[in-house]
Formats: sequence, structure tokens, C-alpha cells
Amino acid sequence: MLSSVILSPAADAAHDAAHETAARFRQGAYAVQCPTCHVPAGVLCLARRSIHAARRYLYRQNTKLTGLVPLLVARGQ
Repeated sequence: MLSSVILSPAADAAHDAAHETAARFRQGAYAVQCPTCHVPAGVLCLARRSIHAARRYLYRQNTKLTGLVPLLVARGQ
């Protein structure tokens, strides 16, 4: 738990990389555009290392329950 209290440059870089990777592949809330800062899907919000609450809410409203098995079944047909 000490790592959550003491910030390090490595932890900062890892956190930035996680957000950039999610945005690049349009995963999670980065799959929709942000109604707060008006950036398109796949782009980081203008707030550094943060996702606006409105973007998260919009993503949660539009989620489709698609798992691995339905994708494989659809591909095989």
C-alpha cells in the first residue's frame, strides 16, 4: 500500500501509458466522444489522465454485452 502514497515517475508514466493505450484502441469510455471537452472517440480528454464523468456515463448507456463466444459463433456462421 505504500506505492499508493508515494508517487514515482515510473508510476506516472505507466498511468499515462494505460490511458493512451485505451484511447488508441478505443477501449472503455474512449469508445465514445466526450460531450464535455468535445474530443472524438479514440482521443484523450483534455483533462490530464482523467475521463470526464459525462463520457463514462455515455459509454455505460451505449454498452453492448458482447463476449468472446458470441463473436466466435457469428464468425463461424
